[in-house]
This record gives sequence, structure tokens and C-alpha cells, in this order.
Amino acid sequence: MFMKKLIYLFSLCLLLASCGHKMQTQPSPASFVNPLMGTSSTFAFSHGNTYPAVAVPWGMNFWSPQTGENGSGWMYMYTDSLIRGFRQTHQPSPWINDYGTFSIMPLLGKVIMDNKSRGVGFRHENEKAAPNCYQVKFDNGVTTALSATSRGAVFEVTYPSEEGQYIVIDAYQHGGNVALDAERNCIYGTTRYNNGGVPDNFGNHFILEFDKPIVESGTDENACAYVGFHLKAGEKLTIRVASSFINHEQARLNLDREVRGRSFAEVSAAAKKVWDEQMGRIKVEGGTEEQQKTFYSCLYRTLLFPREFYEFDKNEAPVYYSPYDGQIHNGYMYTDNGFWDTFRAVHPLFTLVYPEVSERIMQSIVNAYSESGFMPEWASPGHRGCMIGNNSISLLTDAWMKGIRTFDKDKALEAMLNQTRARSEEISSVGRDGYAEYDRLGYVPYPEVHEATAKTLEYAYADWCLARFAEKTGHQEVAAEYYKKAQNYRNLFYPEKGFMWAKDANGKWRDNFDATEWGGPFTEGCSWHWTWSVFHDPEGLSSLLGGHELMAGRLDSMFVAPNTFNYGTYGFVIHEIAEMVALNMGQYAHGNQPVQHAIYLYNYVGQPWKAQYHTRNVMNKLYNSGPEGYCGDEDNGQTSAWYVFTALGFYPMCPGASEYVLGSPLFPKATLSLPGEKTFTIHAEGVSDTNCYIRSAELNAEGFTRNYLKHEELVGGGEFRLIMDSVPNRERGIHLEDFPYSYSK
Repeated sequence: MFMKKLIYLFSLCLLLASCGHKMQTQPSPASFVNPLMGTSSTFAFSHGNTYPAVAVPWGMNFWSPQTGENGSGWMYMYTDSLIRGFRQTHQPSPWINDYGTFSIMPLLGKVIMDNKSRGVGFRHENEKAAPNCYQVKFDNGVTTALSATSRGAVFEVTYPSEEGQYIVIDAYQHGGNVALDAERNCIYGTTRYNNGGVPDNFGNHFILEFDKPIVESGTDENACAYVGFHLKAGEKLTIRVASSFINHEQARLNLDREVRGRSFAEVSAAAKKVWDEQMGRIKVEGGTEEQQKTFYSCLYRTLLFPREFYEFDKNEAPVYYSPYDGQIHNGYMYTDNGFWDTFRAVHPLFTLVYPEVSERIMQSIVNAYSESGFMPEWASPGHRGCMIGNNSISLLTDAWMKGIRTFDKDKALEAMLNQTRARSEEISSVGRDGYAEYDRLGYVPYPEVHEATAKTLEYAYADWCLARFAEKTGHQEVAAEYYKKAQNYRNLFYPEKGFMWAKDANGKWRDNFDATEWGGPFTEGCSWHWTWSVFHDPEGLSSLLGGHELMAGRLDSMFVAPNTFNYGTYGFVIHEIAEMVALNMGQYAHGNQPVQHAIYLYNYVGQPWKAQYHTRNVMNKLYNSGPEGYCGDEDNGQTSAWYVFTALGFYPMCPGASEYVLGSPLFPKATLSLPGEKTFTIHAEGVSDTNCYIRSAELNAEGFTRNYLKHEELVGGGEFRLIMDSVPNRERGIHLEDFPYSYSK
């Protein structure tokens, strides 16, 4: 009996420690994370559009409590009061929705299979959410705790009474099935639920094992099953589950390898260790507890996507079911990412701090091309029709420029070129929509092609990336061709108005210019936002705007312009518009991606102190660690990665340029642990709420006047020391040699 009590106390300590109780004097990174950050969102207004994901970094499967009905993209809404199940999810966005999902729901008293009717009440004070585990005590007294590995999970369910103890397993219809093996206390199932982007033979094959005898069971016609138990009140039921996109045999292998014989407490502690190790590569010191919570909550979000879509066979070799051709391949595959969002800061963070992950992601992109004829732009799990651009080119280029060379460069160049010379017949966002017109006219015409101006600007940047890659890999003719095309952004600058606008195929400017008009030739924004989308050539943009002073003035005016809008071709106030208005920061719309980089452009026109002011202001005003912690869609880590970089004091303004443009560091000290046991430390002496300006700087004890850091300076290790002040230093960073890279510079 004494030994049993000892084991129980040890397990309880593990659980409490893993779910956020303070069991140590030095908090770990995971202990600062609030997975509920951003969950108070709706269709009409987003504070993140997140859900509390229980996972390991880049895990194949996530798990989350489900408050919405089956099929709703809003899986978990903070304002809801019922939980309908605990869902294995692969959802990258409510707008993309889910695939390969199924749920597990403990019930008390009677069996209710229908998801609309089986919700059980809960309160947030009885809920504990951490990256590695989730626990809730329902209003009916049932307690559920869960933790996850990449491909498996362990549940602990405790019933308050001995009557009516049930578990419902829901495979979400859509051709799914569930089979019971009561003698082995096991359930086999396949869910085929998806919202597109899958071959005909797609399925997620799962296995559940229960550690207590099943005494009752049944199924229905909607791919639902239930099992019943007869346990003592307070006795724990352990459920171990794993899945595979390959087959049930592989699912069994995943279960045996990742969760067999392991308790909830053990899996939770192991997952927490992984989170601490990965997030611990970036250590911030000082600041307020809230700032630390916000920082590490953002870092947690950044490390969730893209998710692993590969598994390990019996020989421990990586294999995957391809969501592109439906076949089994050797190697790596990642998915659930929209590169239009994540090329900006998420993947540059990986190339800097997690290059081993970036290596596999780049191989995955080339694999997708081999299996489908195109690189992914929005994958979930295969090609999806969403957003614009050729940002897969940016990812490969940025990785190659930063020394990641584990993918086939010739195949990559072939894929890049194809991405600019073709378009999928089924999905307009795969390949290059309007490529023929773009090559013939030097721009994409509107109204002939939807979102034409935004596409032109995106293509010009992608062409610059392709040119950089071609030049670096010895293809000078290709480089020359695409460097020329990279200047096509100039063709849609409207000189009389001073903004980017639209032309038709005959070269006529679109009538009724309105810089506040959303939609039409733009994507989720207006000309106020898209005019700045010249990542590779701010100097060229400056010349179009009349020089550095006038460009700085235009940036200034963005923050004080009337907060008005024309919803244009959208026909109603989309949530991105509502969020911009709520910010009350003029025409600056940080809640969406097109303009998130614009603040850093002050560094290119000799007024870096304004970037320092605005970055700090955005961090303080628009982010917090609570359910309303974001000012728009979190978008696969991009809005989070913006905060992570910006809190460190620099940002990858132009992926492919291998530079990081300076802002204002938030913490007195931050340390990056980098490959080769190198460290790079940022000291911000005197930093405070008022001291947001850089008075002076030193890199490795030498004077530093530049407005940017080079990639090789960071990965080489060293110390970056800043003296912060409450007033701007208008003499620092003002000379041309201090400005970051620009193609026209």
C-alpha cells in the first residue's frame, strides 16, 4: 500500500508540474505559454483564430477540446460553454478547416452519439491548458486529461460515479468507419473527413486501446461508436491512441513506438521536455511576466506549423503517404502551411534557429513538385486554392542563401521555373495565375485577372528570389532574365496618385482611384497596404515615391490617415477590415500580412528611430497572452513570428537577402542558441517602456551604425550591445551605407 501511495504521489507531481503548477524556482519556457491566447475569435472578428493545441513541435497530429459542431472551422471558441469532444486535428486555419479528424468524448449517464447534442458544460476555472497537456473537469464531475506525441496521445478519464461510464468515438462520417474489438479492448477506425486537397484513397487510420475491460459497445450509421465501462468512482481509465495516413499496420507501429506502456504523466512530462528544449533555444531575460508569457506563447505558435506528414517504418526510415499522388514515398513531407503568410517570418526563424527542421521542409517542397508538378503555396494536406504568389520560391532561396543545401538544387531550379511558367488547371493559386499576361505586359492586368496588382507585386519579389538562387547556383542567364522581371512592380505604380494601382490589358489605369478600396486588384487589403510590398527593392520604391524624405512622409501618413475604408468587391466588411478599424492606427492593418513589414521600411530611408518607435508601440498595444491576444488571424505562426523577431529587436524584412532589419528590442537580454554550440546575445541596456530608441550600438565590442544585421553575423555567434534611450538619436543609421540591402541600391 505504501508503494502504491508513493507511485501515486510521484505521478501527481508530474501532472501538476506539466500542467503549469510552479514546482521549480526557475520557470521553464513552456510554463509561460498560454495555449488559449487568441481563442476568443469569431467569423466576424479575429483575435487569433487559434485553438489550444496539445502537441509537440511540428507534430503530425494535434489534439484540442472541441466546442464547435463537427465541420465548424471554429473548433474551440473561448466564449463557448460546452465541449463536444477531444479532437485529433490537423487544422491550420478555420478558413481552410480540417482533414483526417476524429474525436473522443467521455460521457456520464447515457450515450449520446450526435455531436450537436452531446456537449457537456465546463468552466474555464476548471480548465488547464499547456503546450504538452490539457485537463478539464466538466460540470458533471468527469475529469479528462490528455497529452500527445507526434503521432499518438494518452488520455486519462476519471468518472465521479459508477453508473453510465461511456466513451464516444466519432469518425466524422464522410465515408469513415469504426470497428470494435471488445476482447482486446480496442477500436480500429478510419476517418476520411476532409475539405479538399486529398487524393481519392485518402484516409487517416487510427487505433484506440483501453486499459480497462469494455462491458458495452455499439456503433451507428454515421461512423460513430461507443464503449462502456464499469469502474469504481475515481478510478482512472487510460486510453492510448495513435494514427497513420499510411495504414492500420503503420498506426499500430506508431502506437507501439510512441505511447505503449506510457502513462499520461510520462507522456506529458516528455512533451514538456521537448517544448522546453525547442523554445529554450531562444532565452529572454527581464521584462514583465506578461511580456515573457506573450513572447513564449508566440514562440509556441510559431513552432506548431508546418506539421510533419511523415512517419517511420519498421526500420526507422522516414516514409509518407503523399497528399499529392496518393502513393507511399521515402523521405520527408510537411504540410498545413500557407506560404503567403509564413514566408515572411516563420521560415526565416527556422533557417536561423532551427535549420535542421528547415532542411526537411525544403526537401518536402521539392518532393511535392516531383509528385504533383507544382510546389505547394497553400498545402492542407495537398494543394489548396487559397491566397496568391509564388512564395515557395522565397523559402528555397532563403534557405539556400543561408547555407541549407540538403535539397537538390537542379530539381529546385526546375521547380521554380515551372512555378513561374504554368498554372494548375484546377487551382488558380497553384503555379502562377496570369503568367502569360505578366510575361507579355510586365504586369498582371485587371479586371482580366482577379487580384492582379497584388499578384504582380508578389511575382516581382518571387522573380528576384529566383534570380538570386539562379545566380548563386551558376545559372547566370536565368538570373539576368529574372532580375529584369523583378522590376515589374514599377509598371503598376501610378505616378499621379503615388500608389500602386491597376491597369487593364490595354495599359489603361483603372478608373475611380481610391487608396482605401479593398479587394478587386488587391488581396485582403487596399493600396495603402500593398504599395509597400516591394521587399527586394525599397530603394526603387523610394525613387518612385520621390526620394527618402517623401517615402518616410508617406509612411508617417499611413499611421495618421483617416481610419476609413471602401469594402470594394468584397461587398461587406470582412473581418480584416473590422480589425483594422478597431486598431485605430490609421491605415496600418497589422492584423493581416501585407503591411506587417512596412514599419521596418523606415530603416531604408534614413529614419530608423521611427521603426524603433512603431515596433515597440505595436508590441505593447496589439499583443497580450490572453484569449484576445492577437489583432487578427494568427496564420500558422506568422503574426506570432513577427512578435518573436520584433521582441528580439530585428526582423527578416526581405527573405533571400540574408539580413535582419533593426527595430527596438523588448527585453534587456536575449540569447540565441545556434548550431555548432554558438550563441548570439542581444543586450539592451536601459530598455524600458519609455526607452525604446537606440542611442548607440556595438557588435562584438566594435561600433555599429548599420540598420541591419547579417545572417553570418548571427550564426557566427557574438554579442550585440545596444544603449537604449527615451529620445531618438537622429544621427545614427542615416547614411546610405547604413541601409539594408535593396536591389537598386
